[in-house]
Amino acid sequence: MRSIQHKAEALWFYRVVSLGYDRFINPLFWTAPMRDRALEPARLDRPGLDVVDVGAGTGFTTEGIVASAGASRVTMIDQSPHQLARARAKPALAGVEKRLGDAEALPLPTDSVDRYVSAGSIEYWPDPQGAIAEAYRVLRPGGIALVIGPLRRTHPVARFLSDAWMLFPSEDEYVAWFERAGFTDLRRVHVAPDWWRGGWDPYAVAVAGVKPAPGPSPLALGLAPAEDVGERMTPRRLVRFALGSLAGAAFIPVALWFTVRDRVAGRSGRGGRGG
Repeated sequence: MRSIQHKAEALWFYRVVSLGYDRFINPLFWTAPMRDRALEPARLDRPGLDVVDVGAGTGFTTEGIVASAGASRVTMIDQSPHQLARARAKPALAGVEKRLGDAEALPLPTDSVDRYVSAGSIEYWPDPQGAIAEAYRVLRPGGIALVIGPLRRTHPVARFLSDAWMLFPSEDEYVAWFERAGFTDLRRVHVAPDWWRGGWDPYAVAVAGVKPAPGPSPLALGLAPAEDVGERMTPRRLVRFALGSLAGAAFIPVALWFTVRDRVAGRSGRGGRGG
């Protein structure tokens, strides 16, 4: 049912979304305070770390990484040339290596990095377990993998729209994928934008795990069958892309409504306090 949980559709989706991702999408759904809080379990505040940001997009999360780790030791990987083009225009990311690549078949040697970060990318992975096993492979022993992503909704309408759009795993699924891949010492942090209500489902989770031994994941899945992201836009793909994009866009009015309401309430509260 998930229309954009396919590499080609995700590529087309971000060809459009990349135009306004940092300016319009992040302020509503993935803010700097959320990012900084979610990055804490990666323990990036240690000198000399080699870090890879997978599904890095326009580099918003990478900017948070380079604030702790040196830019020259950070690599961005994304399948979207349109997203990476936006990242190349950011002065803060000038020293970061930027590479086209697939989260399920990373263009990195085994045991080659100290930290693996992926934020807001798992939603589009056709094979999340395989991608997390790939995270294990590229890390050095003692390295940490951090995956940040949305959580499954329980409200019937939100569940229908999210499932029509992309992957919204349960927290138990995140944990199971990490444990099966071989990670130990798991840590979890929940994050949400300011407009998200406390009584609602948890918004998103950051899950981190430690690689205990060298080599590939003991899960030994092998590489997933490659998807041809260059496939032409067939009518079936066009319908799937359109429906998934519309389902995703349906969340924007909700975020805007609560954001505006909170700001109005905030101004009213400040105006009501006198000296």
